[in-house]
This record gives sequence, structure tokens and C-alpha cells, in this order.
Amino acid sequence: MDPTFYRNAAEAVTAPVEELAFVVAYDPDGKKNDALFVVDLKSNSPTWGRVVGKVEVPPGQELHHFGWNACSSAFKHEGHPMEGLERRYLIVPGLRSSNIFIIDTKPDPRNPKIAKVIPMKELSDKAGYTRPHTIHCGPGGIFMTCLGGPEGDADGQTGIALLDHQTFNVVGAWETDHGPQRHSYDAWWHMNKNTLISSEWAPPSLIENGLDVEALVQHKYGKSLHFWNLDQGKHVQAINLEEGEQMVLEVRPTHNPDATWGFVGVTLSTKDLSGSIYLWSCDDDGQWKADKVINIPAEPVDDPNKLPPILRPFGAVPPLITDIDLSVDDKFLYISCWGTGELRQYDVRDPSHPILTGSVRLGGVANHTPHPSQPDKPCPGSVQMVEVSRDGRHAYFTPSLYSAWDDQFYPDGVGNWMAKVNINPEGGMELDPDFFPQGEEFNGLRVHQIRLQGGDASTDSYCWPSPAVPARL
Repeated sequence: MDPTFYRNAAEAVTAPVEELAFVVAYDPDGKKNDALFVVDLKSNSPTWGRVVGKVEVPPGQELHHFGWNACSSAFKHEGHPMEGLERRYLIVPGLRSSNIFIIDTKPDPRNPKIAKVIPMKELSDKAGYTRPHTIHCGPGGIFMTCLGGPEGDADGQTGIALLDHQTFNVVGAWETDHGPQRHSYDAWWHMNKNTLISSEWAPPSLIENGLDVEALVQHKYGKSLHFWNLDQGKHVQAINLEEGEQMVLEVRPTHNPDATWGFVGVTLSTKDLSGSIYLWSCDDDGQWKADKVINIPAEPVDDPNKLPPILRPFGAVPPLITDIDLSVDDKFLYISCWGTGELRQYDVRDPSHPILTGSVRLGGVANHTPHPSQPDKPCPGSVQMVEVSRDGRHAYFTPSLYSAWDDQFYPDGVGNWMAKVNINPEGGMELDPDFFPQGEEFNGLRVHQIRLQGGDASTDSYCWPSPAVPARL
């Protein structure tokens, strides 16, 4: 059994710390090769904080979200052969191209290799979807949430494609009954409750050319949370969030598999430009509900010249919540505010009443807050994709959201960097002044998402609860 498969969250927290990060980056102009980079995280290494390896793929992919072929949910893979199964391959889709790259990180994780390429046509023909987005290794296969319908009908029905654990062949669509669900973004589950939760961004026509403000005002972006029967792929319940809430993105269930709650981030409200976090939970009758537990307001800006054209009519910067992450011990929730350049930390041990315990700033639409390593140099871009280490002592983040959106909100560029925060176990955090790989370290490419060696806070599903962890609210 792979030693990086953990029976519960407590085992993951106390396991050896990661020594490498895998980071995807892309060229928005489609001229340079996109790449998966390897960054050294070993604290006493002479190359700490530097890129120490990479594997390139052809230009024009726009590498985006990616994930492992196997994780701790392997313990729940009933009927699946466990012999030889290991956390070895990274499933790396191109969001623009719909090609999928299977990257082998062994035998030398600093020298990863392309093991297989799944072309867009196979995904479309076998699953009926394109624009592969989010990867989770799970029961019955590798789950791949897709933003687009089949080839030639991008705005058609979207959903989850299944890949075979061993061959990586596309098996087909996971769903047997979509119910009212039409659009997709993220998906994760409460395995022991046989429930999958999914969210929605928008159809590709409202994503690929940037944010469409008119469509936003008309509430054409995603506004619902969906609950499914995990075994059957059948839609069970949909929850429409408050009027005006748009772009329901990252879902983060508790790491306790017996629990029935989790968080989802909402990027923007058309009422006041705020962002919000909803807590979903299951009542005694088995019905799901979602309650807003965090609201982050927009920040007024006195000088409209500090704002990109898309925001000047509003005179304010919305937080633009684009990612959230729940620590493996379910103690802290991290929220990236891509508009204001803030990473927030909340104590969520009482998930119904989160308490703000920490905040750092880097970049941002109006302020371009400098990194402490370069205090006199405004930082381009902002806090975007965030990943928390298993032990909860560090978080890493990157600046790029999606090329067309980057250009709208950061017309002077989002930069190409990776930053780190050091976390106090009792709450609070600060930017690491010495960790800031950037620029030519990443070949000048825009940096999007991070995965940590051996798993991280948004990778694994655990099959047993940790001792003394409550199962319900």
C-alpha cells in the first residue's frame, strides 16, 4: 500500500511533510510550451524555493486544475485491485484544448514524464463533455468535472467524466440523471454518506472571452449547489443561493467522512459586489440546506484610475473569491480574494460561526501590495489558487485565474510567481519573506495551480474519521 494513503485526516497531518510542489503554468499567447514545474520545498535544501524540474507540453493548452490518479480514497475503492496502486500520476488537463496529459512523477519526481495523452475527441466521443476542469480520484474511477458539452456544442449539457484508474481511458459520463443541473465547476463528496456535491461557473461562452458584465447582471452565471447520489450518479437536490449570488465555485467538504457539512465559495453578488461563503449541511430528515456564514464586502477606491475599465463604473474592488481551502484537520478555512489581494484565515471549528483569525495581502487590483522580499516593487496579480499543506503549517498560492479574466482585471499583467505563508497552529499567518520563485524560474509563464507531494488539503478523501472528531454540526 502506498504510504501516502492515509486512513484518516489525523494520519495525514502527522505524516512526513512534503518536499516538492508540482505547479502548472501556461503561455496565454500560445507561443511557448505550457509546463508542469517542480519546486523544491525541503527547508534545508540548497535549492529550496527554486524550480528544480519540469515537463513541457505543446503550446495552447492553458493548463489549469489538475490532480492525482490515486489518493487516500483508495481504501474505499470496492472491487478495485489495490496491488501496485500508488499516488504516482498527475492528471493534467488543458482547459482551452480539452487535451488531457497523464504525467508520471516516478521514478524521479524532479524529472516527470508524459506517460499518455488523451485527446479532446476521446473525451467528447466517450463522455459527451469538453473543457476538463477539476480532478478527484474516487470510488469507481477518476472523476473529472468538465465545463463544456460535447465537441460542437460547448454550451450544451456539462458534467463529470470518469477515467479508468489504471489505463486512464475515458469510461464515459458519470451521471445517470442530471435533473436540473446544466453547468459545472467543482465536485467533491461525503463518501460515507453516499453524496456528491457539485457547483457551477457558467457555460464556456461566458467564460472563455472573459467576464460578460451584461450576462452577470442578468444572472446568467452559476447560482446553484447540487447534491447527488454518489453510487448511482443521480441528481437528488438543487439549492439556489440568494438572489444575485453569481459563480458558485470551489466546494470543500469536511475531511471527516462521517460529517455532513462543508463550504462553498461564491465569487460575487450583483447586489453589492461582495463575496461570500456558504455552509451546507444535512438536517435530520436527510434534506440539504445552505446558509451564508461569511460575507466579504467590496473595498471602495477613491481614484478610479487605479481601477481597470471593467471596474471603473463601480468605484470599488470586489473581493472576487476564486478559491477556498479547508485545512486537513478541519480547523481553518482559507479564502483567496483575487480582487483585493487578500488571503483570509477563519477558525471554523464551529462551522456555523466562523471567526476571522488571520489575513495577509499581496498584489490586488488597486494596491499591488509588494511582497516582503521586494518591499519597493508593486506586485502584479493577486492571491488566487491556494493550497494548504497536510500539517497545516504552510500554504502556497499563485496569481493566474484564467487568461481572458486575468487580462480584464489585471491589464498590466498578473505576473508569474508563487508565494508562501507560514501559519501559526493557533491562528494567524504571515508571508514568508524568503520564498518567492518568479519570472524566468517559470519561463515567464502564467502560474495557476499547485499540488503538493504526498497530498494536500484539497486532494484526499479519507475513509475513517479521526479520533475525537465530531461527525455532525
